[in-house]
Amino acid sequence: MPARQNEWLIVVDMQRAFADPPSPWASADFYRALPQVERLVEAYRGRVILTRYVAPMPPTGAWVSYFEAWPSLLLPEQHPAWELKLPPGEGVFVETRATFGKWDAAMAARVGQDAALAICGVATECCVLATVLGAIDAGRFVRLATDACAGGTPEAHGQTLGILAGAAPLVELVQTAALV
Repeated sequence: MPARQNEWLIVVDMQRAFADPPSPWASADFYRALPQVERLVEAYRGRVILTRYVAPMPPTGAWVSYFEAWPSLLLPEQHPAWELKLPPGEGVFVETRATFGKWDAAMAARVGQDAALAICGVATECCVLATVLGAIDAGRFVRLATDACAGGTPEAHGQTLGILAGAAPLVELVQTAALV
């Protein structure tokens, strides 16, 4: 079933920090997923949100120890590592969050009360998972484009898809071709 009229696409964190070495967060499968993400952005134009993760500045709480483990990514919001790898273009909104999960009240207000969601991006086991869980907890139906997602490792990607399959019927795992 192609894109639904009331369905929005959320593209999670397709940024340089998750694409390109020497970043410790670079996904080996980022560039495998990117062509599918680009197809989805074009199909959903006018109903697309590109999210950007940025480090919380300054980190507080558990983020302090997190960035002690990942100090090379404690970077200001304007740093090139946080740049998107695909241009927003017309009909595409950009939302920046200092959280793994991107679904929140502001995003819900942007897409509207009755919108379903298609989600893709990186990393499957982290920000994609957190965004999907937040959306389904809020009662949204999610179709996850599995071939337009990339994990930190192929194993982590596959394990996360296994977990999300257990959330059916709130989450439907699909290929990009089913959405365009």
